[in-house]
This record gives sequence, structure tokens and C-alpha cells, in this order.
Amino acid sequence: MNKVLAEIIAGVIPHKMTRNKWRGILRYGLWNAIKLKYRMAKDKSAPKHYLSVCAIAKNEGPYFKEWIEWHQKQGVEKFYIYDNESTDCTKEVLAPFIESGVVEYTYFPGQKKQLAAYDDCFERHRLETRWLAVIDLDEFIVPMQYKDIPSFLRPLEKFSVVEINWLCYGSGGAKTREPGGVMERFKRHSHPEHKLNTHVKSIVDPRRVCTMTGCHEASRISGKAADSHGNPLKKGKVNRVPQQDIIRINHSAVKSYEEFLAKRARGRARVAAQRDLGYFEQYDLNDIEEL
Repeated sequence: MNKVLAEIIAGVIPHKMTRNKWRGILRYGLWNAIKLKYRMAKDKSAPKHYLSVCAIAKNEGPYFKEWIEWHQKQGVEKFYIYDNESTDCTKEVLAPFIESGVVEYTYFPGQKKQLAAYDDCFERHRLETRWLAVIDLDEFIVPMQYKDIPSFLRPLEKFSVVEINWLCYGSGGAKTREPGGVMERFKRHSHPEHKLNTHVKSIVDPRRVCTMTGCHEASRISGKAADSHGNPLKKGKVNRVPQQDIIRINHSAVKSYEEFLAKRARGRARVAAQRDLGYFEQYDLNDIEEL
């Protein structure tokens, strides 16, 4: 269904979580969703991987190695990387990971391609992995009370989606890019209850999800969604208290001011509009220093 028409129809649904679910189903196509649900119910094949990641990026080459190696240590087995017209060192940095089979690389040109990349990933790879985390290159999944992400997910397998809250990290006053990785360099973050931390990213069972409704939430064809405490979701994310005690996503949206300006110049994967300088002020949150 046409995206605009899907938005109009879903817009009449008063309950936000139900509205978001149907927004995705209508965009995917109701008949397509019914056929997918039927096909997935019949499919009994075993996935190759327990946990994979899907991400789309543009000119994020300098950050890929740290980001991939971090998530490998947290239990991610496979990375589906969509390259949105990078002109930097992305392909060179990814080369050894592609050669080893850890990364499946797809060149994905065009504007506003984020949701299209996610749709392509679901359609091509939904049978290959038990769980799929849909995150960005400035996001690091950090288990707080488990040894890795799979250990966190195994008790939650009855759910089709698990939503994990952000913890936003600021620049720490850095004006230029210094040596070292993101996780090493940025140690100051927002208050945990800050409103930006109500944002979530989703780890989904791709056999029970048809599409993403945006970059944060998924549209389910079966099963329920849970928060990181394993509670079924009954409220929209903005009406829930952020949870970062069991697992969280360290979100370094701006990094140093120099890196923010480079990010701003790259543009955005989902919308044509460029980030304004107010974005830096909004996300440069340095209230608490990590010990």
C-alpha cells in the first residue's frame, strides 16, 4: 500500500501502539502480511544464526571496526550492512569482515533508504537468524546483568519483539576527534530518566515481524512485544520509564563537535532534511560521568 494512504488509514486508530502496528502492516500490504504469517507458520527450518544485526550507513567507515568487534563480543554472529553511497573507507574497513563471512555487504544507493533497507533485510534474511537487532552505527548494545546479548534474549523467546532503551552520551566537551574508539572516548551521559532515553531500538524475531514502522519500532504479524524487563508492552515508548539496568543502548549521537559536523554533512538515511546545529545542543548531554 502507498505509504501516504497507510498513514491516513492508521491515523484514525486512537491507541498509539495499535496504530503503529497497523501503520507497518498497511505499508507492507495487508494481504502480504497474511501470506507471510501463513508461510512462517508452516516453515520449520532452523536459522543459521541466533543473533544478527541489520544496519544502514553512509561514510561511517572509521567507526565500523570498533562497532562490529564490540557486538561480536556481545554475541552477534552476523551483520547485514547496507552501504548508502559511501565515498570513504567503508568498503576497505569492511573487507576482512566480508571475506570471513561475518558481514554480508549490500550497496544500497538513493535518498531516504533506511526503511527500504530494513525491508530488504527482512525479505532476504528472515529465515537465517533467530533474532535480528535493528540499530545504527552510533549505537552500542550493552548487557548490564548478562554476559552477552543471547543470554539476555533466551528467556524472552516467547516474544516477537524486545525493545531496549537508549542511554544518550554527549561530547564530553570534545571539540575535535581524538584517538581511540567511541566507547573509550565518551564517558559522560544524560540522566537515565531524560526524555530522549524513552527512545528504543528493537531486537526482533524476523519470522514474526513484517517491517519496521520507523527506525525504532517493529510491526508484528504475531506475538507480543516486551520491554527489557520482560514485561509485555501496554504503553507507547514515550509513556514508559526508561530501563537501563538490565541492558541498554549507549547512543553517541554527536561525539565530538568535529564529528557531529561530519555527520551533519553526510545527511540522513531516512529523511532528506539535514540536521541543524540545534541537534548538537539537544544530544550533547553530559550530566553524569561514567566511572
